[in-house]
Amino acid sequence: MDEASLLRLLEEVGQGHLTPQEALERLRHLPYEGLGSAHIDHHRALVKGFPEVVLAQGKTPQQVAEVVRSIVRAWGRALVTRATEPHFRAVHSVVPKARFHSQARIITVGWEEVQKRPGVTVVCAGTSDIPVAEEARITAEMMGSQTETIYDVGVAGLHRLLGYLDTLKRSHVVVVAAGMEGSLAGVVAGLVAAPVIAVPTSAGYGTSFGGLAALLTMLNACAPGLAVVNVDNGFGAGYLAGLINKMIWDAWER
Repeated sequence: MDEASLLRLLEEVGQGHLTPQEALERLRHLPYEGLGSAHIDHHRALVKGFPEVVLAQGKTPQQVAEVVRSIVRAWGRALVTRATEPHFRAVHSVVPKARFHSQARIITVGWEEVQKRPGVTVVCAGTSDIPVAEEARITAEMMGSQTETIYDVGVAGLHRLLGYLDTLKRSHVVVVAAGMEGSLAGVVAGLVAAPVIAVPTSAGYGTSFGGLAALLTMLNACAPGLAVVNVDNGFGAGYLAGLINKMIWDAWER
């Protein structure tokens, strides 16, 4: 849809020839924007409720900056994962309000402006798992969720987790990041009614096989209500947690 077509669409809504819902359905088919090295999917925000997320890994700082500038121009906010300091410097040069969350390796634009509603708790087993947990936390917050964190409460000292039962039980959804053998996710899922999203991390010694041992433990957990994302995929877990929490709040507010 070009600019002239979009203007005609808005005029039809203003004149009462189209309802806002009918216009929204047409906008769901917005095309992508070609930038040479990338094609920005601008209608994803209409489909998913959030603009396209940028994976910085494998991209040059200049490519990331160009993509982010396009997304921010269209939607006013952006999320970049697996970013480095050079990526951030390039983005910041074209979008000065960009913010770098170094531990999570995430760049955000508009993070402070997002209205956040409670319901997501992010848990991790050990301090080594915090970067993945932080990726999940920042992502969930960009999706509009207010988060609580419970870090370094792995099964080697399970009594640490039990002190946070009240927090866990009032959560709408819980993200659990754990490396080594990854058993914490199943333990948490056995304690709460909320869905649990398990994130195996690559933290651990040799026979953890870079997170494979934790992944298999989580996939084979017997506690119901537990779903598993890929190794170190804090972004995927945070995005899913944000969607679940949003659907709960949207249902309450109808």
